[in-house]
Amino acid sequence: MWKWIIGSLLAVVVLIGGGGAYVFTRPGTQEYIKKFQGRSALTKVKLEGVERGDLTRSISAPGTVDARTRVKVSAQVSARITALPFREGQDVKKGDVLVRLDAEELQAQLDSARAGLRAEEARLEGAQASLAQARSELTRVRSLHASKDRSNAELEAMEARYLQQEAAVRAAEQSIESSRAMVRRAERDLANTVIASAIDGTVTLLNNEIGELVLGTFNNLGQTILEIADLSHIIMRAEVDEGNIQLIQPGQRATVYVTAYPGREFPGRVDKVRPQKRTSPRDGRHYYEVEIELELRDDEQLLLVGGLANCDIHVETMVDVLKVPSQAVVDRRIDELPAAVAAGVQGIGRNKAFARVVYKLVNGEAVAVPVVAGSSDLRSTVVVQGLAPGDRIITGPYKVLATLKHGQKVEEDGPASVPGARAAAGVAQSSGAPGAGAN
Repeated sequence: MWKWIIGSLLAVVVLIGGGGAYVFTRPGTQEYIKKFQGRSALTKVKLEGVERGDLTRSISAPGTVDARTRVKVSAQVSARITALPFREGQDVKKGDVLVRLDAEELQAQLDSARAGLRAEEARLEGAQASLAQARSELTRVRSLHASKDRSNAELEAMEARYLQQEAAVRAAEQSIESSRAMVRRAERDLANTVIASAIDGTVTLLNNEIGELVLGTFNNLGQTILEIADLSHIIMRAEVDEGNIQLIQPGQRATVYVTAYPGREFPGRVDKVRPQKRTSPRDGRHYYEVEIELELRDDEQLLLVGGLANCDIHVETMVDVLKVPSQAVVDRRIDELPAAVAAGVQGIGRNKAFARVVYKLVNGEAVAVPVVAGSSDLRSTVVVQGLAPGDRIITGPYKVLATLKHGQKVEEDGPASVPGARAAAGVAQSSGAPGAGAN
């Protein structure tokens, strides 16, 4: 029994070995193996054709979203808040009452000022009466003095009294003006207990609550109670590096990306370039502020003031230029390039150690072609010299481009399709089946 089993197993092994030997000794199989081995040695690359098109050069900058018009509402008098009709996020119209302050004390001050004015007016009336009497007495004394019935001393005394009454009238008049000013100030302070909105907008900030004391004077505004922003006109305050600010001009188009709205792009236009250099408190970087006005639709009036954003300011648009993917343009040391390639590098000098090249596919090889590169955007680079439309160039992968050499054998990276492999597998299956059946 055991001898029969062992013999059967040996027969199966011999048949399988014979089938495999048959497959790999066939002339077609050997040719395929040689061809496949040659193909597997080629470097897989991605290829693209050089073409013409438009390219827009952009300057990127971070910043924040803001409203073009923002109004800080502060108190001009010191008093407690008695009413806040609007909360954060609510819309207001011009003239709407935003804050009411306690007016009791200020009303008392107005009443006191008015009483003081009435007292000064009464004092003026008394001074004017005294002046009229002094004028009459002076006229009488002068007449008597002319007839020698009054002495010089009496005349001089009456003239002095008249001048004193004149001065008293002028003082009373000045006091009345001062009292009237106090009344006007008290009326203004009382009116300032009701604060109305100066614009149409939205309450974006509310710092106080009812019952809290706010401090302020007419000439020195106090703390900000709330802020109103006109969200119908949104801008981005972009922080442009001082190395790029000379490229920015009002009217240039821009694309704004707001962190709070991922995946969305907002078109805009440069409105202002502020000339004062600023320093970022975060990293000490110097920048210039550029205001970009966003062009929003009616259904996009929901941008949050103060949100982070980035932008691309389109500073230059080139039409019908030769361009390639930026990744395809690489730097190589000139002394590592073949002499024939290095001879084509523009502007070789004692200080030039690197050349900018693009690898072109020529007869299955990567050929380094020196190029003169122009402007670029986030994806493409303009090639001024070195390539022609229709050239097949190597655009990736990046790790291959980083080490690619002139003359290196390459092939386009695509879906694996090797008919010979399927044929060889079929031969193995067909040759193994009879052997199995024989057993």
